[in-house]
Amino acid sequence: MAKKITKFQKTFIMRNPFIQIFKFIWLNYKILSVVAMGHGGTRKNKK
Repeated sequence: MAKKITKFQKTFIMRNPFIQIFKFIWLNYKILSVVAMGHGGTRKNKK
């Protein structure tokens, strides 16, 4: 079951700049790691 989030927790998480920055960096890391390692795209690396 999903954990119930209270209204206070939701506003705290949304307004906390440290959590926002951490989430932003984490998303960028995930995206860049996928792109850097290759994700089976249409372009092939020329060697």
